[in-house]
Amino acid sequence: MADVAALAGVSHQTVSRVLNEQSLVRPETRERVQRAMADLGYRRNHAARALVTNRSGLIGLVATHLGFYGPGMIATAVQDAAHDAGYEVAQVGLPEISPQALRSTVDRLLDRAVEAVVVEVTRRDALDAVAALRLPVPVVLVQGVSPGQPLAAGIDQALGGELATRHLLEVARPGTVVHVTGPLDWVEAQMRRDGWRAALLRHGAEGRELVGDWTSRSGYEAGRELAADPSVRAVFAGNDAMALGVLRALHEAGRDVPGDVAVVGFDDTPDSANFWPPLSTVRQDFGALGRRAVELTLRALAGEVAPEAELVAPQLVVRASTTR
Repeated sequence: MADVAALAGVSHQTVSRVLNEQSLVRPETRERVQRAMADLGYRRNHAARALVTNRSGLIGLVATHLGFYGPGMIATAVQDAAHDAGYEVAQVGLPEISPQALRSTVDRLLDRAVEAVVVEVTRRDALDAVAALRLPVPVVLVQGVSPGQPLAAGIDQALGGELATRHLLEVARPGTVVHVTGPLDWVEAQMRRDGWRAALLRHGAEGRELVGDWTSRSGYEAGRELAADPSVRAVFAGNDAMALGVLRALHEAGRDVPGDVAVVGFDDTPDSANFWPPLSTVRQDFGALGRRAVELTLRALAGEVAPEAELVAPQLVVRASTTR
């Protein structure tokens, strides 16, 4: 910093003000300091600054199943929101969250002086593993959470399941809405299924379910079984990938969509508008989810005890797989 100050012809304090983006520096002076930093290849020493301030500006993120659309989008949304708030993110991807793997991962993040840890939850047993943690920094859960749960940000999966099922009951008027669920050890799959059941109960309709594994292959296998049953008029798939498999099976069997069978997915993946027919689905606002998770993190770092946030409401997107 002394070299930068000497080259720019300013004081050490002025260089510090420029680095901290304070407004007390004239534009021409700021430009001169920034040019001197560029000429000298100056980079702020964040490690040294963390020692002085006792703040690392770093948030740890533990994520799983990043190959699936939802978990991958959530991880990206948390990182974007953290960067907007002036934080860097140290992300660790795990195939599964076990108590041992989570403890080891969190210890590595704490060694990097993270100020908080955000854990992306998918499976039910992961909630138990996170609950068993006792850390000196705040821990925020993302997704797979319940309304009113402190230090937890999520999308209202049950509401999404209700929206999809209610729409199918309106457009297809069947006695039964078939639900192709995700794996039921995933919290999100259970919540979407709860919403499906609630809508059926509210409308006095019947339900039938087949269990998938989030992949289009499992949707196709379920779809072949459903295509052989002429009474099937409406299908709610737990995600868009499984809906794609269902659509293929229905097409192969000569069942018209939406004339014979109406189909709704979940996620609104970038490709869902280009399925044939374009897929009606439930859109999740991952950007809002990331911002809410980081907001909870900052509130906890500011000293608020057990801050809460409302679940993000999903949105039904109607396309040609349910209505012409």
